[in-house]
Amino acid sequence: MAEHQLRVDDLVAPLFVKEGLVQPEPIASMPGVAQHSIESLRKEVRALADLGVPGVILFGIPTRKDELGSGADAPDGIVQQSLRALRDDLGDSIVLMADDCLDEFTSHGHCGVLTADGTVDNDATLDRYASIAVSQAEAGADVIAPSGMMDGQVGAIRMALEETGHVDTAVLAYAAKYASALYGPFRDAAECAPQFGDRRSYQMQAANAREALDETALDVAEGADMVMVKPALSYLDIISSVRQNFDVPLGAFHVSGEYAMLKAAAQLGWIDGAEVALEHLLSIKRAGADFILTYLAREVAETLGG
Repeated sequence: MAEHQLRVDDLVAPLFVKEGLVQPEPIASMPGVAQHSIESLRKEVRALADLGVPGVILFGIPTRKDELGSGADAPDGIVQQSLRALRDDLGDSIVLMADDCLDEFTSHGHCGVLTADGTVDNDATLDRYASIAVSQAEAGADVIAPSGMMDGQVGAIRMALEETGHVDTAVLAYAAKYASALYGPFRDAAECAPQFGDRRSYQMQAANAREALDETALDVAEGADMVMVKPALSYLDIISSVRQNFDVPLGAFHVSGEYAMLKAAAQLGWIDGAEVALEHLLSIKRAGADFILTYLAREVAETLGG
């Protein structure tokens, strides 16, 4: 009788990999989630693939950071090393996505190159995103996911990929990414909190709904193969609206704060965590998402598979 069904192949697992680790480091604000070493990442992705989870997205944490985020497109960068290792291990049995942004790699924690007065230089940042995309594609990424919300980022990345022969590498655009207070645990995990100011000048305001359609339309026109709304639960109306207006694959990111609240309440015994997890993800699917990026991917896959 169910109109909608949550399946393992709806899930994408976000994973953190940190340069220099020899064993995984638990993230206090995200129970059950860890910063991985390359070796522990390989084991985790193998387990996810065996459970039927079709894709993962990688977020890298370098040992050294600088103003330009040089580690983001380094051939021996932590994400590039991880992509090559996973491709060698798993071949084409799982989709490898890579976050294309600078915040994890910059000393200032912002998503782009800064001007002398501390504001983000949009055009200079596009050059960095394009270089990162090519580097990730060469390392084995199937999907490049630009998350910085810079104007023109999809077009710059698509052009760079095609000019370097990566015509089959897909682009997943963070088309409607809101300046949300729900990203705090992620910033702990990725060690990327801004050192000053915030990201409201380049991420969307929570009050805006119609703007999400404009942003999505721009990304689709520039060549996005897929689009995404982030966060998910507080923006189900946006997911629904994008679904009704665009005929491209639609993802939604069930973000760190949404995950952390669920886990905290479950640990206190206030809710049935496993049941609420399924209800949350089903609501995102019901709103119109074709796939869901969620830190719940492994445990939900184990539940659904069992």
